[in-house]
Amino acid sequence: MAASMQPEDVTDAEGQTSSPGGSPPPDSPDLRSVLVTSVLNLEQLDVDLYRGTHHWVPITQRLFGGQIVGQALVAAAKSVEEELHAHSLHCYFVRAGDPKVPVLYQVDRTRNGRSFCVRSIRAIQHGQPILICQASFQKMQASPLQHQFTMPTVPPPEQLMTREELIEKYLRDPNLVERYRQGLNKILAQEVPIEIKPVNPPDLFNRQPQDPKQLFWVRARGYIGPSDMKLHCCVAAYISDYSFVGTALLPHLKHSIRFMASLDHSMWFHTSFRSDDWMLYECESPWAGASRGLVQGRLWRRDGVLAVSCAQEGVFRVKQKHPKPKL
Repeated sequence: MAASMQPEDVTDAEGQTSSPGGSPPPDSPDLRSVLVTSVLNLEQLDVDLYRGTHHWVPITQRLFGGQIVGQALVAAAKSVEEELHAHSLHCYFVRAGDPKVPVLYQVDRTRNGRSFCVRSIRAIQHGQPILICQASFQKMQASPLQHQFTMPTVPPPEQLMTREELIEKYLRDPNLVERYRQGLNKILAQEVPIEIKPVNPPDLFNRQPQDPKQLFWVRARGYIGPSDMKLHCCVAAYISDYSFVGTALLPHLKHSIRFMASLDHSMWFHTSFRSDDWMLYECESPWAGASRGLVQGRLWRRDGVLAVSCAQEGVFRVKQKHPKPKL
């Protein structure tokens, strides 16, 4: 699925980029991001009880962790006052999600304070939790104590190819091995609601170990607009899990992985941002061992402001190599 052409970005009064022309016309629903119209649009069943459906299911046929985290944050955000915004969340994936049935989200109003409030969320399928999440919300408070790292210097997204464009480039190679061609076509057929532009595209056919770091521009497909910041945090929660834990495998490409899954996921929201604008996702893995790997990530706005920080641990099972018996 090739990426559509996007109009040039312009900067609004708050320094954020947005598409010229304002909101899309009401008779153009295809311009709306599917993350808003479908994935993060929960059905309320009762007070603090919601049901979510699925849009995209990975090849693994397990639910995408970012979807569950994003929907859990949507459910939690519906229970807090308008002036409260998510500043952190911490989740554990306790069971694999079943793509054949919806997910129920049960919110517990753990604490309401003057500046902060906490919500506990359980994502449930078949009567059992598949995710346990705690989210904290804060009233915006100014402070003279401010600092941040410096954003990496990389080419702008306009100079880079999307993941789909890179795959189509590979597919034009007449010497491409058929099994690689089939795998790339499967990837192209997936309707992932995220647009990605790798800064240093990997060589898919040269499995040489790499440093456990990757950089790519990322944004939600479609238009969301300068709406409620709660919504953009929920979309960022969805985006943040994509291609994240795999960073820990980059130094180990000589190994065949028979199983991998996310164990937990944490996020910290630092400032306002647009999830339908390009953000630079900086991912690195400082450690791997004991069948686990730790990854850390930073989502940067185009103007160099650190918007979101993330951390995740995953589990990896390696295929054992059995020596051929000697005759």
